[in-house]
Amino acid sequence: MAITVLIPDDFGMTALAGLDGVDLVRYDLAEPLPQAAARAEVLVPGFLAQKNTVRLLPQLPNLRLIQLLSAGAELWTGRVPDGVMLSVCRGAHGGSTAEWVIGVLLSIYRELREFEANRAEQRWHQHMTETLQDKRVLVLGAGDLGRELKRRLDTFDAHTTLVGTRARDGVRGRDELPELLPEHDAVVLMVPVTPATTGLVDAAFLARMPDRAVLVNAARGVVVDTDALLAELRSGRLRAALDVTDPEPLPAGHPLWTAPGLLLTSHVAGSVTGFHKRAYTVAAAEIARFVAGKEPENLVTGEY
Repeated sequence: MAITVLIPDDFGMTALAGLDGVDLVRYDLAEPLPQAAARAEVLVPGFLAQKNTVRLLPQLPNLRLIQLLSAGAELWTGRVPDGVMLSVCRGAHGGSTAEWVIGVLLSIYRELREFEANRAEQRWHQHMTETLQDKRVLVLGAGDLGRELKRRLDTFDAHTTLVGTRARDGVRGRDELPELLPEHDAVVLMVPVTPATTGLVDAAFLARMPDRAVLVNAARGVVVDTDALLAELRSGRLRAALDVTDPEPLPAGHPLWTAPGLLLTSHVAGSVTGFHKRAYTVAAAEIARFVAGKEPENLVTGEY
């Protein structure tokens, strides 16, 4: 008997149409769930609609797997019923997120925003800038996102140190951060939200970073103490690039909008052309494993 899979969009219906052993059912958060949802064993939440999709869980008594289209699972952890597996979309967004990090680092070091401001003023200001070459970059997060970023940093002749929850071959442990932070020119956050990472980047963390270092947050806003970061930016000691903030969305009038030394984007690192195709390719493989009676590879565990 086919396994019922709830799909949030037409792209997914097409992308998963070739899977054997599944009955795909389209749902819309703006409408009541279709009758077939009662037998659904797999739920695929929409990429940007996870918060609203959580409320569907009580209506899905036969649910066994939630397959996300995102790499982050913080909206689901602690809310998934017992016996239901949660799988993230690891492998789909690492490239685009790494690309964003490279883009903001180049913009900061090569002063692209400043040169654009000069152009608007019709002012020719030729001078020397920094370079990404030979920069020492500390990447917190040694999973898919961190590895994709390291691969790209290598091509710019930067020196990358990966940091994971614990030390292993090619990866330093998080307990080594106090000695690692002063040795690096930039720190990139690519960690999931857990009790251990929430508020990880506090005043003490930032104080260990050297003068003029750059903090790049491609994780989630709650990983960084916003007030502590604002203090460092206002002093001019540190620079930063944020794709995520706390709070988010950033309300009008918030001091981050006008903070000096900050490059800010609106949670768009993974929002690029082709993301649906990449995400559903990973989702299809995970669902196929589930249908075959195997455990999905991207399950969220206690070490997530």
